[in-house]
Amino acid sequence: PETFQYMVDHIRSRCAWLPIAVALAAAAACGGSGGAAPQGQAGGRQGGAPAAGVKAVTLEQRPIAETSEFIATVRSLHSTTIQPQVEGVVSRIFVKSGDLVRAGTPLVQIDPEKQAANVRSIESNRAARRGQVQRLKALLDAGAISRNEYDEAQHQLETAQASLASLNAQVREGQVELRYYRVTAPQAGVVGDIPVRQGDRVTTSTVITTIDDTRGLEAYIQMPLERAPQAKVGLPVQILDEQGKVVATNQITFVAPRVDPATQTVLAKAMLRETPPSVKVQQFVRARVVWRSVPGLTIPIVAVTRVSGQYFCFVAEPGGQGPVARQRPVQVGAVLGNDYVVQGGLKPGDRVIVSGVQKLADGAPVRLE
Repeated sequence: PETFQYMVDHIRSRCAWLPIAVALAAAAACGGSGGAAPQGQAGGRQGGAPAAGVKAVTLEQRPIAETSEFIATVRSLHSTTIQPQVEGVVSRIFVKSGDLVRAGTPLVQIDPEKQAANVRSIESNRAARRGQVQRLKALLDAGAISRNEYDEAQHQLETAQASLASLNAQVREGQVELRYYRVTAPQAGVVGDIPVRQGDRVTTSTVITTIDDTRGLEAYIQMPLERAPQAKVGLPVQILDEQGKVVATNQITFVAPRVDPATQTVLAKAMLRETPPSVKVQQFVRARVVWRSVPGLTIPIVAVTRVSGQYFCFVAEPGGQGPVARQRPVQVGAVLGNDYVVQGGLKPGDRVIVSGVQKLADGAPVRLE
């Protein structure tokens, strides 16, 4: 019993210090007043957040083009509308839309039977009249008739000769008109749409098709009146594709001296000496007119953020312990490729941050990479 009591007293004396040890450990972990922990914490605040690695570009002036974009219509300098010169029923169509033809290539055949029968009738009358003339001349030359009969025959001969001349003219006219029943291409080019079909009746006002020579194309640009004083021959005209990429550059070759009364615009034409393969006659294309070039600044689109309608960017500026990011409002204009045109807020030499912009704050330390 004495041994057991001794062991109990010994354990109680050892455990009496446990609450105090636990309290001291908790205080050290929570960073209480005094001791080495608060000093270490103060040292952490002085160190601050690490500098973020960013990329920046230095702004430099470069030529900025002042431009305007229009919708232009492509037309051919050698575009022909094909209409027949006679009336009749279409008996055959020799070509199809899109065919490349030469001058003189048959396009459409109009049934010539009625005209051919008319020519044959006139030729028959002419042959009969020619026979009459020959008989009268033979009779007069033989002198086997009286004076009265001679005078009568002479008059008939003159009348028959005049009639024969008229019939000759009618035959020639009929033969020429007979050739019109086969419609041929007046020039080389590409055949357009053919709205008529075999069996249709056509007149001289019927449009059979069109033929366009793609070697001579022009862009027709309708410019508003406020731009008319600036329009002049020689200004560059850029043809753009669907993505806004320049695919051809030409020049204005004509500016109309008067205003279109229907649209109140001024027509300008640009000869397409450089023509993209995809451009076709009567196509609408995007045309950008370059009015002039002036020195200016551009800023990458990725460097700009928009907050409540205002544009901002971050500029790397010198700080106490290295460069820091400073948020700066900026005024931007048109888009040129992947850049904005700077209209205010920046100057040449500014280092604009172009990466990690969304994670930056005003005054944050940065490390230029």
